[in-house]
Amino acid sequence: MLKLVFMGSDAIALPALNWLAGEGSAHATVVAIFTQPDRAVGRGQQVQPNAIKQWATARGLPVHQPDKFGETDRLHLADYGADLALVMAYGHILRQEVIETPRLGTVNLHASLLPKLRGASPIQTAIASGERETGVAFMRIVRALDAGPVADMERVPIAALDTATEVEAKMADACVPLLRRALPRLAAGTLPFVEQAHAHATFCRKLEKTDGTLDFAQPANVLAARINGLMPWPSCAVELDGLVVKLGLATAQASATPAPAAPGTVLSGGREGLRIATGEGVLQLLRLQRPGGRLLPAEEFLRGLPIPVGKVIASRPMATLVATAPFPRAKN
Repeated sequence: MLKLVFMGSDAIALPALNWLAGEGSAHATVVAIFTQPDRAVGRGQQVQPNAIKQWATARGLPVHQPDKFGETDRLHLADYGADLALVMAYGHILRQEVIETPRLGTVNLHASLLPKLRGASPIQTAIASGERETGVAFMRIVRALDAGPVADMERVPIAALDTATEVEAKMADACVPLLRRALPRLAAGTLPFVEQAHAHATFCRKLEKTDGTLDFAQPANVLAARINGLMPWPSCAVELDGLVVKLGLATAQASATPAPAAPGTVLSGGREGLRIATGEGVLQLLRLQRPGGRLLPAEEFLRGLPIPVGKVIASRPMATLVATAPFPRAKN
């Protein structure tokens, strides 16, 4: 049985941890958790433990929360005599000596079909880019960004109206069959790791609030994918008469004829959504939210804030989310 240390900070890892604590305990036992320090969250900005710490505390597991992973933390890791470190959404870059500390090294559950979408926002970026499939990769960690060899992947479909919330839940569940296949073979020394096709790699970056802008000259399907992919954060928004209106869900209506009006023009609003002319096809906004309000179906939203047909919603440039080389690291 593998003695395993888990490193992660996001609730996406909870199905994997629950499996390890249940059925997966026949293959591995979690002996310690490394996670991010407690942070202030929510509107009240109250300092709270993250979901991973709460999971560990409920089971009486030791928890380490380094602000930066230093030599003292590496020695703590070594003290556990772990066979393997398993990482998912941890938030720390690990030094080579840390990676090599466990007997079998350090592996990662990365939320994309590598070599696609290496980087910080693979779930949101896959949806926002119009992908219809993504997945989780079981890979070895190396010092280059998400460039380690891959042993196995579990594929996840992206439905037409999936937002990042729905896809993240699917990805979380997809970790379980992946671990079920991989861990016994890893323990037996029969799990091969295959080098990625680095020439085909693409990269995503940490998202920012400013990524939620829309250029209505773009095709409707591009805009709908961006809206759904960036929901719930950073979310797309438009300005209507001085109000910043958040967009929660959208779909695209294809059209073989030229646009019926200039891009950004409101065509109609009702049960079918708020319909907006674009550079190609019609964008249907299905859920909207005014400042301080709730996210509402378009028909209900428009009863409280009517938007007249013919109104032109201003476009703003849309930032690039995918590149063929790593994005420069943001300066703190």
